[in-house]
Amino acid sequence: MRGFKTTLELKIFKRASTSLLCALEMTEVEPIIVKRIGAKYISYSHTLFAYSAFLIALAVGCYTHYYKIVQNEYFGYPDEWFPSVSATTGDRYPARAIFQIFIALTSGPRFALVFLWYFYTTQSAKTVSNGFGLFLLSVGIIRTVACGGWVYITSTDDHLTHDIAMILYLLCTLPWQLGVLYSSAKANQTAVKWRRSLTSAFFITLPPMIYFFIQHKVHRIPGAYTTYAFFEWSLILYDVAYDAVTAIEFQNFELTIIDKSPNLATAALSSSSVPFTANPEGNIDASTLRTLTMLRGFATETYLAFVFWSMLTSLALLIWYFPLWYMGISGYEAFLLITLLPVFLVIRPLRQLVYKYRGLVHLISLVGVASYLKVDPVWRLTLSAIGIGLSLTAWVAGWIESNGQTGELERSVLIWGLGLIMHCVVKMAWYTENPIWPIMNRQNGGLNDVGLVFGVVASADVLLRDFSNGRRSESSNESAVRYPGSSLLAGLGFGSLLFALHSMYTDSSTIMRWTVDGYPNYGPDPVPWGIATIAALGIGLAISPYRRLTTSFGWYAVGAASCAIFYIYSSWTAFYGGLVLGTYLTSIMPAMTRGLSTQSPFVTLFSAFMTYNILCLAHVWVVAYEFVPGGVYARERTDVILCSVMLLIGLGVFNANKQARQDVQKRLAQFHILKHARFMTRILIAFFIGISTLVSTHRLMNTTSPAPYTTSEKSFTAGIWTIHFALDNDMWASERRMRDAIRDLQLDVVGFLESDTMRIIMGNRDWAQSIAEELGYYLDFGPASMKHTWGCLMLSKFPIIKSEHHLLPSPVGELACAIHATLDVYGQPVDFIVSHNGQDENYNDRIQQTTKLAEIMRTSPNPFVFLGYVVTKPQQEIYHLLFDGGQINDIDPTDWDRWCEYVGYRGLRRVGYARISHGGITDTEIQSGKFQVVDNPKDYWKASYDRIPEQEVKPELRYPSMFYGQGVRGHRYHVFDEPRYFRN
Repeated sequence: MRGFKTTLELKIFKRASTSLLCALEMTEVEPIIVKRIGAKYISYSHTLFAYSAFLIALAVGCYTHYYKIVQNEYFGYPDEWFPSVSATTGDRYPARAIFQIFIALTSGPRFALVFLWYFYTTQSAKTVSNGFGLFLLSVGIIRTVACGGWVYITSTDDHLTHDIAMILYLLCTLPWQLGVLYSSAKANQTAVKWRRSLTSAFFITLPPMIYFFIQHKVHRIPGAYTTYAFFEWSLILYDVAYDAVTAIEFQNFELTIIDKSPNLATAALSSSSVPFTANPEGNIDASTLRTLTMLRGFATETYLAFVFWSMLTSLALLIWYFPLWYMGISGYEAFLLITLLPVFLVIRPLRQLVYKYRGLVHLISLVGVASYLKVDPVWRLTLSAIGIGLSLTAWVAGWIESNGQTGELERSVLIWGLGLIMHCVVKMAWYTENPIWPIMNRQNGGLNDVGLVFGVVASADVLLRDFSNGRRSESSNESAVRYPGSSLLAGLGFGSLLFALHSMYTDSSTIMRWTVDGYPNYGPDPVPWGIATIAALGIGLAISPYRRLTTSFGWYAVGAASCAIFYIYSSWTAFYGGLVLGTYLTSIMPAMTRGLSTQSPFVTLFSAFMTYNILCLAHVWVVAYEFVPGGVYARERTDVILCSVMLLIGLGVFNANKQARQDVQKRLAQFHILKHARFMTRILIAFFIGISTLVSTHRLMNTTSPAPYTTSEKSFTAGIWTIHFALDNDMWASERRMRDAIRDLQLDVVGFLESDTMRIIMGNRDWAQSIAEELGYYLDFGPASMKHTWGCLMLSKFPIIKSEHHLLPSPVGELACAIHATLDVYGQPVDFIVSHNGQDENYNDRIQQTTKLAEIMRTSPNPFVFLGYVVTKPQQEIYHLLFDGGQINDIDPTDWDRWCEYVGYRGLRRVGYARISHGGITDTEIQSGKFQVVDNPKDYWKASYDRIPEQEVKPELRYPSMFYGQGVRGHRYHVFDEPRYFRN
C-alpha cells in the first residue's frame, strides 16, 4: 500500500486487520481510512484540560471567595494571602464545579495516555517486557481512578474517603513516574532529560512543603500555610508537566482508524487468496510469566526479611522484661545466645537441607510471630527465640549455599536490607511500635494475626517456587575455588555490622533520640525527619552493588568520620552524621555478607554472631552497669563501643575488598539476576520512601494542636509517673493505656520516669510520639540516650520556651537525669523540673543529686513545680535538702506514705493533690497536683496548708469524678481514696 504509514495497531485487532489490508491490496480495493490521529495530540489535550482545571478554578475562586479560601483554621488575610489547592478546588461553588467539569474532560485523554504508553513501550519502542508494562498500566489506571476519588469526593463530603483517595494517588505517583522514566526510549534524550528534571523537582519539593505544613499545623506560624500552598501548587505543575513530556516521545506515534464495514471486508476476502486467521493472542508469554514470578518472589521474600527484623528486634525487648522486674540478672538473658544457632550449618547435609526447604523453615519460624497468642511472658520469650533462631538460620544457609552464584547472594542480601527499611517504615506508621511484636495485641494496636497470615502466604510462595525451580545446593560447583581473606575478619565485620544496624537503624527516630538536646536547639523531630533516615538507608542499599566503591578505604573513611560526628556533636549536626553513617552501613551489606559466605563456616559464623552478642551486652552494660558483675568497667562507654564497632567493620571491609576484586576478575556475577534485583531494589526503596512520606504527612495532618484541658482560672494539672519503659506488668506495650489515663486525669504537664526506650533492650521505641500527637502535647525527650540514663521525659500542653538536660552527680551509682524547662503558662514563665535520682543503695549519690536539684530551684526567679523521684521518706535528710534547700513547698507535708515520687511548688496557688493507682501498667502510682497561675507570684512563695472540702472548690477546678471508688480501667484514687483540696 503506497504512502500508508501505521505506527500502532491495537493488539486485539493486529493480525485480523493485517490480513484484511493484504486482501484489499491484492484486489486493488482501497481501505477506508477514517482518520489518522497523532498520539501527541492526546497528550496536548490532557495537558490543556488539566492545567485549565486548576488555573481556571484558581482564578474563579479568588474572584468569588478570595477571603474565604485563604482563611485556614488559625489565620486569614493578610497573614495568609494565597489559597491551597484543596481550598481552591474543593471548598466553594462555582470554582469547585468548574474544576470537576474540566477534570472530567481530562479523564478521557488520561486513560488514553495510560493505555498508549503500554502499547508504545511493549510493542513499538519495546523498551520493557510485557510483564513490566502490565504492572505500569495497572498503576496508571489505579492512579487515574484515585484522582477521581479525591476530586469528586471532597473533604467536606467524606474526609476519610477523600484522604484515602489522595494518599492512594500520591502512593501511585512514585512508581508511575519512576516506571515511565525507566521505560522511556533512551534514544530520545530530550524526553528523558525533562522527565528526570521534573521527577527530581517533584520529590525535592516534598520536604520543604512538609516543613511549612508543620510550621502551620504545629507551631502556628502566620503565613506558613501560604508558603506551603506555593509548594503544593508547584507539585501540580510538575505532575502535569511530567505527563506532558509524553508528547515528545509520541511525535512519530500515530493511531489509524480503519472502517471495517461488513460489505467491504466480505468483498475483499472473497477475492483474496490470503486466508483470514483470527488470533486474539490471549495467552501470557513465557517471559512475562517469568517476570511476574520474579516480581512476586521479590515481594514475598522482602516480607519474610521484614519478619526477620521484627523478631530480631523483639528478642532483647522480651528478655529485658525479666531483669527489669528482678532488678538484676534473671537467667533469661541466655536466650540471646539463640543467635548462635546458624553455627550448626557447618554440618553440610543440614545446611543443604535448610537451603532446599528454606520456605518450610521460614514457615516454622513464624512461631515467633504467633507467640503473641501466649499470655505467659516466659512462653512468648521462648517461642520468639525459636522463631528468630530458625529465621536467621534460613537466611544464612541461603547465603552460604549460593556461594557460587554471586547474583543470587546479592539478591538475597538486597532483599534482607529492604526488610530492614520496611521495618522502619512500618514502625513509623505505628508510632515506633511494630504491630507483629509479641508485646502487641489487638487492644494496644497490634496486627499480629494479619502479619502471621502474610507470613504463611510468603513462606508458602517461597516453598512452591523452590520446588518448581528444583532448588539445589550450588556449593559443590565452587569447591575448587579459593577465596582470599580471613574467616575471623569476615565474622568480626559482619557481627559488628549487624549490631550497628540493630542498635541505631531499626527505627527511623533512633539516631535523633541518641543525640537530642534541650530547647530551643532540640534537633529534628521524628516526623517528618524520619523520612531522611529511611532515605539514607535506601541510598546506601541502592549503591551497595558497587562493591569496589563500598569496600574502598576512602568510603570507609567517610563512614568512620560520620560516626565520630554522630558521637561528638548533638542535635542537627549529629543527625547529619547519623544519616551518612546509615548510608555507609547499608552500602556495605552485600560485601560483608559475601565475606561471610566464602570462608570457613564454623569460624566465620561463630565469630560473627558471638561478636554481635558481646556488643549487645556491652550496649546494655553502659547504662545497666549498676546491676551486672563487672559493670563498672563498661560504665558510660558508648564511645568505646562505637570505636570498636567501626574498627571491626574496617577489618571486615578490608577482607571484603580482596573478595570484591577477585569477583570482578572472575566475573562470577549472574547479570540477569543482578539486573532484575537491582532494579527491583531501587523501585522498592523509592516505594518505601514514598510510603514514609505519606505516613508522615498523615500523622502531621492528624496531630492534635496543644491546648490546656481547661483555661478556667488559669489553672493547670501536673503529674509524675514512673512507667517502667512502657511495658506493663504482663509484658504488653502500655502507651495506649498510659494515654487514656493521662487524658482522663487531664494532665497538662506530666513527667515520665524510666522512659528512655531507645536501646536494643527496649526495642528502639519512641512510645511518647503517639501520646504527644494524639492528645496534643509538646514533647521534651530529656537527656539523649547516649547520656546513659534510664531517662526522664516531659509532655506539656504549654509551649516550651527553653529546657536544659542535666546529668546529676553520680560518682558511684547509676547516672541520674533531670529536665529543667521553662514553660509559657498563660503568658507567665513557670519552671518545671522532672528528675529521677539514683537508688537507695548509694546514699552519697542521692545527697549530691538532691543538692544539685535544690541549687537549680533556689536560683530560679520564676514560679516553680518539682516533679521527681527522690528515694526518701518524708522529713528525712534528703527530703529537707530538697524542699528547704530548694526553697519550694511540699504539696502535702501530712502525706507520710511516700518513698519515691514527690511534687513540690512555689509562686503558684495550689488547688489540689491526688494519688492515682497504676492500674497494672507499672508498679508505681501517678501523683498529681492542681495549680493556678497568679498575678503576684511572690505572695505565694511560702504556702499555707488549710484544707477545704471538695464542695468549696469550683467544679472546673476539681479532679475527675470517674476515679472515685473502683475507678476506671484499674485506676482509682488511693491512699486517701479521694483528692485533697487546699485554700491556697
